[in-house]
Amino acid sequence: MDGGRRARRSKVRRLIERRGHACVALSCATLLSLTAQAQVPTQEEMFERLQRLERRQADQDEKIKAQEEQIKAKDARIDDLEDEVKQLREQAGAPAPSATAVEAVAAEATPVPEAETAPELGEVVAAEQYEKFFGTYSPGRGFGLVRNEMGEVRFGIYTYVRYLNSKGVDDTYVNGLGQEVRLDKRNDVELNKVKIEFRGWLIDPKFQYVLYSWTNNAAMGQGAQVVLGGNIKYAFSDAFLLGAGILSLPTTRSTSGNFPYWLAVDHRTASDEFFRGSYATGIFAYGKPLPKTAYYVMLANNLSQLGVDAAQQDAELTTFSGALWYMPTTGEFGPRSGFGDFEHHEDLATRLGVHFTFSPEDRQSQPGADDIDNTQIRLSNGTIIFTPGALAPGVAVSDVKYYMTDFDAGLKYRGFALEGEYYLRWLNDIEADGPVPVDQMFDHGFQLLASSMLWPQTVQAYSMNSYIFGEFGDSWETTAGLNWWIFQRRELRLNVEYIYAHQSPIGYTAVPQLVGATGSIFSTNLEMSF
Repeated sequence: MDGGRRARRSKVRRLIERRGHACVALSCATLLSLTAQAQVPTQEEMFERLQRLERRQADQDEKIKAQEEQIKAKDARIDDLEDEVKQLREQAGAPAPSATAVEAVAAEATPVPEAETAPELGEVVAAEQYEKFFGTYSPGRGFGLVRNEMGEVRFGIYTYVRYLNSKGVDDTYVNGLGQEVRLDKRNDVELNKVKIEFRGWLIDPKFQYVLYSWTNNAAMGQGAQVVLGGNIKYAFSDAFLLGAGILSLPTTRSTSGNFPYWLAVDHRTASDEFFRGSYATGIFAYGKPLPKTAYYVMLANNLSQLGVDAAQQDAELTTFSGALWYMPTTGEFGPRSGFGDFEHHEDLATRLGVHFTFSPEDRQSQPGADDIDNTQIRLSNGTIIFTPGALAPGVAVSDVKYYMTDFDAGLKYRGFALEGEYYLRWLNDIEADGPVPVDQMFDHGFQLLASSMLWPQTVQAYSMNSYIFGEFGDSWETTAGLNWWIFQRRELRLNVEYIYAHQSPIGYTAVPQLVGATGSIFSTNLEMSF
């Protein structure tokens, strides 16, 4: 038994030893094979491998470069979009039913020449927006009060405080009647104007309204010192909005919907004041029918309805005023087509415009000599044409037909703006209660405005110059001023201004100028608008 066991053990031991030797042989063969495969590469093989790596790196570099170019292009596009959004935010308060019409369409809403605002045409008012609307703010459109499926109400204010010093003008002047008149110089502070306005739409976003309360505090006690007014309209499309109510006649660029985006605070040059029409009740239309082109037309009661009641009208709805303008390079001229380049146009913006106005006027349809907003219809010596003795001693003009044509042009580029306007006015078919030396008159003149943003969207320097070539004498005016937008936004502006006038033919309590004045006028204004 033991011998058999030992024999079996020996056999097993031999089998194990044989298997061990086989494993060792196999391991050695495998090692030799691996060693043969892992031989050190030759110099040519190393060079070929290096070339392959260099080509792969070059391909990778090209891909990275292409990706960097794509990122740069996307960054540039993002910058462009941010600029567009910024411009659209500025344009959101413009007087038209859509963003494109806003900057192209003229539509001043109140006797204070401020362009009205409206919702986007076809604006979708989602249910979730109703609760979020109250207290929201949009530049130029004010604060949201109410919005639901029936309509929208927005609230806005325009006001300014003015310090005015006109003690630098001559004490007296000789008027058109040959009389020496003592000038009423001023050195005072006034909360000059306050306007509270409600804007919005009713039932359909295309049916829009603006209603306001407006007061001229410098004219306390005079007619039309406080006004309640407004207008309603329907936006059929960007090309055609039709409305009715109180609006400015588009006789010149400054009465075509760009207030308060002026260089000065709530006053024009003497030539613009002298030739322009004013504010009246009527039917109006405006729109942008073609790319880069816009219009504004109005059929109204007379040249100025402030201080004139319905019984004083001439029973003729024959006052017509229209404006057409073209913006050939960029298709826009800034928000509301206003003056100056607050927006800093990177591309040259240009504008060409033409205006025409006709109005038969009589003595009753004119506001009083000192009433607010009355510069219609004056002779170049400052005398209102209906004043007894204006054309001949003891004779008063009763009727006259007013024709006015105006051309404007301008350019804006990187904060700089150069803008001009030429006026031509005919007074024809003059009728009086006695003989007068003329039955028609022609006056013409111009204004030239230059401005530059010294600090983008913050500080602006400007100059305004005007000249009137008149039948009853020439006059001129030059102005220098500075604007500081305190928060780098349009809502709050500090303005400092110096005017030198020579025989000014215009003036009333709401503006710095005085009729007949020669000399220096200084003013400082703090304006708030939203």
